[in-house]
Amino acid sequence: MRFGLTLPNFGPYADARLLASLAHEAEAAGWEGFFLWDHVLFGDQPVVDPWVALTAIALATERLWLGPLVTPLPRRRPVKLAREAVSLDRLSGGRLVLGLGSGLLPWELGDLGEEPDLRTRAAMLDEGLQVLTGLWSGRPFSHHGKHYTVHAQLPGASEPAAFLPTPVQQPRIPIWLAASWPHHAPFRRAARWDGVAPIKAGLQLDEPLTADDLRAIVELIRRERGDLSGFDVVMAGATSGTDPAADAAIVAAYAEAGATWWLESIDPWRYGWAWRGGWPIAEMNGRIHRGPPRL
Repeated sequence: MRFGLTLPNFGPYADARLLASLAHEAEAAGWEGFFLWDHVLFGDQPVVDPWVALTAIALATERLWLGPLVTPLPRRRPVKLAREAVSLDRLSGGRLVLGLGSGLLPWELGDLGEEPDLRTRAAMLDEGLQVLTGLWSGRPFSHHGKHYTVHAQLPGASEPAAFLPTPVQQPRIPIWLAASWPHHAPFRRAARWDGVAPIKAGLQLDEPLTADDLRAIVELIRRERGDLSGFDVVMAGATSGTDPAADAAIVAAYAEAGATWWLESIDPWRYGWAWRGGWPIAEMNGRIHRGPPRL
């Protein structure tokens, strides 16, 4: 099992320099991954663009895996996202993981003129994934679908242009897909890619997935794929960093159920924030500095 962090990109963390500094400290503390939420609007909180912040993080670290977790692909242009992802993958020396989903929050979707219908967004996600991986191939690529069209061809050329350069990581940048349990369709989609980041349906932050939930998820993925080689199962949760035995017991249950990554959730709600007032930053940063739990 690998150990990483997942952090919001808003509130006091809406500062690319601060996040880069925290990532540098996290690497020194023994964490192996540093993943940012991707929001463009979150109430009255300040927000930083995750791709700008991840660029700073890549330059401030040497070993950490990094990426957005997750980017709602239906509110992004796939060609622009493909270019950003390749640029960050190359800048980081092949340390990018691309977390994607269909999006959940209405104030970042329908309220901003994006597609409000979940089924349509799911179809856009599937088609967008085809576009991303086709562009990353480095070969001439075109696409004419229901939601996206890609056909760039220079005058006098006999075939579409190739999208260069290619990513450092081959055959592609790893893609983890968000999926809400107990719905099965998102997990069947995730099984076709490189990992799954499950949550409880309805964003029930106070009701995390149990080890039994995760065991059922892993079995579903196994049935879809045939085997789990090269596939990541990403569990986000909370440990204290002060009670090694209790922390080990928490993560061991998920490791036994099939998790390959434990992401420590560094969010203000777990420390008592109630949507108003200052964040418990000292406690949040302290959990980063105490380092990962150990099995």
